[in-house]
Order: sequence, then structure tokens, then C-alpha cells
Amino acid sequence: MANPTKGPSTPEVPTPWFEDYAEDEEGFDIDEFDLTSSPNDFNIGTIFDFIESGAVTIPAFQRNFIWDQPRASKLIESLILGLPVPQVFLFEKARNVFQVIDGQQRLMSIYYFMKGRFPLKEKRVELRDIFEEKSKIPQKILDDDDYFADFKLKLPTRFQVTESRFQGLTYATLDQYQNQFKLRPVRVVIIRQNKESRDDSAIYEIFSRLNTGGVNLTPQEIRTCMFQSAFYETLSRLNLEPRWRRLLGSTSPDLHLKDVEILLRAFAVLIDGENYKPSMIRFLNSFSKKSGVNTPEKNEYLKRLFEAFLARTKSLPEDVFFNPETHRFGIGLFEACFAVLCKSAFASQNTEVAKIDPARVGRLLRDNEFSAASYGGTTSLINVRKRLELAERIMLG
Repeated sequence: MANPTKGPSTPEVPTPWFEDYAEDEEGFDIDEFDLTSSPNDFNIGTIFDFIESGAVTIPAFQRNFIWDQPRASKLIESLILGLPVPQVFLFEKARNVFQVIDGQQRLMSIYYFMKGRFPLKEKRVELRDIFEEKSKIPQKILDDDDYFADFKLKLPTRFQVTESRFQGLTYATLDQYQNQFKLRPVRVVIIRQNKESRDDSAIYEIFSRLNTGGVNLTPQEIRTCMFQSAFYETLSRLNLEPRWRRLLGSTSPDLHLKDVEILLRAFAVLIDGENYKPSMIRFLNSFSKKSGVNTPEKNEYLKRLFEAFLARTKSLPEDVFFNPETHRFGIGLFEACFAVLCKSAFASQNTEVAKIDPARVGRLLRDNEFSAASYGGTTSLINVRKRLELAERIMLG
């Protein structure tokens, strides 16, 4: 029977595969941030040079280039004609090093048009990875027809009496319009943080509020942009570990990086749990920033420690960290168990993780105090400490 309270146009919201009640209570206390934003009119040629040189980077979290050729062509035509286009927002990470906050599709449309090539849809994920690694697309990839087609303007003719005079043109064949296009200005707003902060909360808010890509970004997607580092690469590799995927009950990584965030939280609570202060967002931001300067040896040790923990789960039921009532992965349960079971090993800088007794995990999950600390005010200092205290008593007692 249809749900009478649900209208016919109400979109279906998929049930999350995890239990994380922190998401319902997290928020920022917004105060004045020490920021400067300055509008600049850069011409198209300058913008292209910025991208080509690697001075402007496009974070991986902004997903793939998704525009089709007609839409990209309409932007190019607007620029040639001098029509206004939306402004672009950049964050200045360091002197002459900029990160795109909003405007990826426009910038990449310009870049690809001036390169004379348009990316094939089925190759865009791969191309994004290449761009991230190289800061640009190597010429041999651009010339490869397995990745790109020629970028000829494909302008819709609907509601137009005559075909656009730019139809089918490439950057190379714009003739007298080429210089006109290169010199067209685009408003670029550059945002700078005047004073460094412990958790970069100002930058986080900028990415959260200004990105208008059509889909709300998750906290971990924003973090992946802000704090990309060798430590984050370690998390990404661990996220693909088959034994970890088994515990999560999914062979495929989460599109919005929730599984990576679970790993981040587990390490953060293990390493910095004694210094935890709400909110969880600020705590994870601060830990991510601090971990960005980890030595290769430290990242390798954390990798081996997690692998040792996974080895302890080999004979456990696949759903050992799942709530049997909701059939969802319990993030609070997992992070508390991971932190207390690895605590002694981490203190000694070895990988001798304590044994995991599935019966004790069940007892912890059913414990009334643990439940109370997991389903309301979950990121409060009292409840985070309570979960760790109970996990240590039940798992190791």
C-alpha cells in the first residue's frame, strides 16, 4: 500500500549503510573569520596559463568533468560574444597557488577548448586521476583518440532561425575571433586566509558554502580537497583492502567517502582521542591537518597497524560491527573497539593488536550506557569518553 503521507513527487532517499547520529547534530559556531576576498578580472588567456602551469588546481572531490559538448560550447560562444558568465571562486593556498572552490566546469571547458580536445565521457574518471597526478593532461593523452575527440563547437539550433556562425569551429579555426576570445575577462574572486588556524575552519566553511556544483558536499569530500596528503593517500589505499571491505559489507568504495571518514575517525580517536573537543568536524579537520606532515615512516606504521587489526578480524563474523536491529554499520562501535584494541600497540609503536572477542563486541553493543552514548549527543565530550571507557572495560576487562 502506498504511503499516504508521501506525495507522488517526493524523491526516494536511500537508507544509509552506516549508523552515524553525529551527522544530525554537527554544526559550526560561526564567528567572524580573518579572510580577504578580492575580485579580479583575468582574461581567458591568463586563466588558461594558470591551469596549464599547475598554479590552479582542481580538487578531486569536485567529481568528474560532467558537462557535455553542447553545454561547454554555449559557454565558449558566450565568452566570444562578450556575454556575462558566472564568476569563479579560487582559494589561495600559498603564493600563486590556487585551488578551485567554484567554477570547475567553466574552467575545464575553457581549458579543453583551447587545447582543441574534448574528453570522452567514458574516460573522465581516468582523466581526472591523471590531472590530479600530473596537474595537467600530458600532450600524448590529449592526442590519444581513445581519451579525447576534437572540440568543435556544437551549438544547439532550437529556437534559432539561422545556425550560429561559430558552429563547428575549433579554437584553431576561430580566426579573427581568437584574440577576441583570449582577451575576454572573467571575474575571478580570490579568497585568502590572513591568519592560519588549527583546524582551518574558515576554509572548510568556504568550500561548504560557495561550491554550487548542484550536490551538497559531504564533510569528508571537503576534507579530501583541503588536506590532501600522503596520509590521505594511505587512507585511500586502506579503504580498498578486501578485509576492510568485508567488514563494511560492501566491495565498492562509498561515492561520498564515508568509508574513508570512518578510517579517519578511527585513527583520530586512537591517536588524539584524549584531546578530543567537539565538534567532530573540527576535530577531524584538525587531525587531518596535523597528519598532513606525517613522515613516510609514520604513515607506513599506521598502515601496518590497521592491517594487524584486520588480521584479528579474519575469523570474526562479517557483520561483527553491525547493529543487528538496523543492519547498519555502527561507526561509534567500530571506532571505540579499534581505539581500545590498538591502544597498547600504538603506545609501544608495535603492531601487537589485542585479540577481538565477538561476544564482547556484542556485549558492548547491547550495553545500555553505550547505547545511550551512541544515539544522542554522540559527539559531546562526555559521550565520546564514555564510549571509549566502556569499550576498554568490556573489550579488555
